[in-house]
Amino acid sequence: MADFDKNKRAVALEYQVGDQAPKVVATGQGHIAQKIIETAQDANVPVHKDEKLASSLSLLDIGEYIPPELYGIVAEVLVYVDDMEKIQRKIQR
Repeated sequence: MADFDKNKRAVALEYQVGDQAPKVVATGQGHIAQKIIETAQDANVPVHKDEKLASSLSLLDIGEYIPPELYGIVAEVLVYVDDMEKIQRKIQR
């Protein structure tokens, strides 16, 4: 098993058109956080590192929509993810 930071947190969000906001679909700390990150990377899902945001989002339950006070920062992350996906598509051409 690879070394991992037992204090590392990871949160996976999902947003679909029509949803009121992005929602938490996975959250974990330590080994579970590492698995969330590895699963995202294996699926070519962009990963954004923000320890403070991950800490705040990890307080939410799975299936819970993010609260309005986090909309701004999560929107910035989603723009980052969209940009990364566009870059990936250009590279794959």
